Amino acid sequence: MEDTYRHKGLRKKLVDEIRKKGVLDENILGAINRVPRHLFLDSGFLNFAYEDKPFPIGSGQTISQPYTVAFQTQLLDVQPGDKILEIGTGSGYQACVLEELGAEVYSIERQQKLFVKTKTLLTQMGYKAKLILGDGYLGLPDKAPFDAILITAAAPEVPEILFEQLKNGGVLVSPVGGGSVQTMMRFTKSKSGKLTKQTFGAFQFVPLLKNVAND
Repeated sequence: MEDTYRHKGLRKKLVDEIRKKGVLDENILGAINRVPRHLFLDSGFLNFAYEDKPFPIGSGQTISQPYTVAFQTQLLDVQPGDKILEIGTGSGYQACVLEELGAEVYSIERQQKLFVKTKTLLTQMGYKAKLILGDGYLGLPDKAPFDAILITAAAPEVPEILFEQLKNGGVLVSPVGGGSVQTMMRFTKSKSGKLTKQTFGAFQFVPLLKNVAND
């Protein structure tokens, strides 16, 4: 669990790179700067941990590109104390960034092996995000409503049940599309419950899968 001066220096360079790409929220950049990304990667990728690229983490999943994490987080407009549902825990990196911003994070992962690995890591690192092994398509109705919902995998469309779990006045951010490239979308639920949507360019994500897997 070592976080050396070298790691911290590389993280600062990464933050500067993300800032140059257009993410200007200093709270988000500060959160990225505090989360030691190298701890989320297997040893073979340690020398590349602070490159602005995605990397495989096993079970057919990836740790997202830091710019993408920062971009999605910026669209969420996280406020301290917000209760946020993340669909697709993966490595846990995104959940930690949200927690660094003061959010109460619930995160669902369908891959059992990855879930166990990530839960162990986040506990060792001292993060309090509540991880759930389950089907992201179903959300987490017993903890709803949420101030924000973040989907970190691609689906042809957002499951309707997730909109039902979003608080009036809340925001849902998701890559949407069934092909190899998706469109980043932000859905805002008005105080009266009406949904409006905005698009924010093309991204690439692994697919959002149904049901719980034991692999």
